[in-house]
Amino acid sequence: MPDDVAAARAAAEEESVFSHPPVDPDAIASYGTHPDQVIDFYAPRGEAGPGGLAPLVVVLHGGAWRAPYDRRHVTPFADFLARRGFAVANVEYRRGAEGEAGAGQGGAGSGSGSGAGSGAGGPVAGRWPETFDDIAAALDALPALVREALPQADPRRTVLTGHSAGGHLALWAAARHVLPADAVWRTGRPVPLRGVVALAPIADFTVADKLDVCGGAARQLLGGAAEFAERQPYADPALLLPTGIATTLVQGRTDDVVPQAVAESYADAAAKAGEVVGLTLLEDVGHFPLIDPAADACAVVAEEIAQLAW
Repeated sequence: MPDDVAAARAAAEEESVFSHPPVDPDAIASYGTHPDQVIDFYAPRGEAGPGGLAPLVVVLHGGAWRAPYDRRHVTPFADFLARRGFAVANVEYRRGAEGEAGAGQGGAGSGSGSGAGSGAGGPVAGRWPETFDDIAAALDALPALVREALPQADPRRTVLTGHSAGGHLALWAAARHVLPADAVWRTGRPVPLRGVVALAPIADFTVADKLDVCGGAARQLLGGAAEFAERQPYADPALLLPTGIATTLVQGRTDDVVPQAVAESYADAAAKAGEVVGLTLLEDVGHFPLIDPAADACAVVAEEIAQLAW
């Protein structure tokens, strides 16, 4: 496909996903005191499953861990899942911000941006360790919050999903029990999940860094060049295998934001660790249709989630 045609299609895909008006949740709950430590809950709109309860889908949004991209852009996706009969928890978390870096970040990182974030001179990607603190805290608090805010949900049938940077966080959250022994986020046992469906995830930091994904976002997330190698074993899903948790990656073949090679590298690392990870590759699909209710790819994502949840 000619470059200009590919670029036009990618732009149209991005325009489509951001064209949907945000969908307000049925309930909101806090898992901490910071304004970003909140979870939106969407009640299932479809028919209830066994026992009158619906599987719970936990959504972690993308946006290169950068502040301009919050959970609002995936609320149409959350609503889409709710209309498919799922109970949905849409998690917010602390991200990077202009002039606001985590310990040791110092605004490190540069490179050209893409639809998922800006490069040099733009917002820093994520905060170390706050971004990870929040994901761990949200997942730990979720069962109690669900019982209060979303009684229609069955937390015993929880599927974790995330898009792009959120796909990274979903894979990481499912691997907390295999973190290094001195990691503050480590759990003594696997998080009780039916599985993970990671959508175009930044799943392998070595490959993502080599390809300068989202303007060096993975390197920025870990604090910059000096801290990258030191912190990578605590943050890179490709180094946290096997997890023993059913995992599927969904990836568009024409994704120019997080290229297919990143997902393939994670799947290869899993295989070398003795674990089978599903990899669903979608023809003529870029980065954003995976969370776009108007796109056929979004229905494929819902089906992948359903296969694990029901």
